Amino acid sequence: MGLLDRKFLYVMGKGGVGKTTVSASLALAAAQQGKSVLLCMCNAKERLSHFLHVPPIDHHHHTVHPGIDAVNIVPKQALQEYGNLVLKLPSLYRALFENRFMEPFLRGVPGLEAWSMLGKAFHHTREQNPDGTPRYDLVIVDAPATGHGMDMMRVPNVIERVAPPGLLRQEAAAARSLFQDPTQTAAVLVTLLEEMPVNETCGTFHSLEKELGIQVGLLVCNRTVPRRFNPDEHKALHVLHGQPGAAKNSARLSAALYQMALADEQQRQHAQLVKGINSPHTPTAALPNLWGQDIHTEQLQAFANQLAV
Repeated sequence: MGLLDRKFLYVMGKGGVGKTTVSASLALAAAQQGKSVLLCMCNAKERLSHFLHVPPIDHHHHTVHPGIDAVNIVPKQALQEYGNLVLKLPSLYRALFENRFMEPFLRGVPGLEAWSMLGKAFHHTREQNPDGTPRYDLVIVDAPATGHGMDMMRVPNVIERVAPPGLLRQEAAAARSLFQDPTQTAAVLVTLLEEMPVNETCGTFHSLEKELGIQVGLLVCNRTVPRRFNPDEHKALHVLHGQPGAAKNSARLSAALYQMALADEQQRQHAQLVKGINSPHTPTAALPNLWGQDIHTEQLQAFANQLAV
């Protein structure tokens, strides 16, 4: 099945690798297929509004593009909204969650803040319109940086172990069931072809699939550069760079040598990534380095075409 045929995508990676860019591109790709999409950010310093030329996105749902809503989930508001959705009665929510005797206890519940955000995103996978059709065909979570993102996905397991029987445990069990169903959920890992992101991505891949039972549906290598020179040209440029009189062309030569070195290093890191993941059936995609260009809808649209797998 295609990546975008799932109900839930969880986009992960080290901070700064381009998770929001990939999340937005996937949302555009799904919207192009006629799907209704919700893109969730997790208490983030969001940049999506800048990418899509829309007003800043807060904890309310905003339509940011035809077929795409977005929300920046804030824990306090998410806990209240999710609590009301699950408990049904606002008065019961207030009695449980705004009780001054309960507040210290709730702060001590492992992962409750993370669950308020993940649980809200999970709820929207089941939300229906008045006519019974799904409100959203696809929910995409632009996850926190890797460590926090992994902790967030562990929370349903923690709640199932420590929470007493009741609604909270039932919701956590339902979420875990959805996340572990490869026909419904996939993780998307985003990395740069640099040593630290590659090492972290390999570890995250195995933690997701072996520890949490969550399938990785796509691996995205971001900011890749092409190999512009063959080995003979590579050697010739190095020779030219060392010759007398090369200074007049030093800027161009230096740029060419830098591009070659970067492409070589990315090739080495890609080999390490493939070896470390050791999963030949996991789909991969590469997005180009824009060399400092500002990302806007046009670039996201081009990326969407490359990620529509």
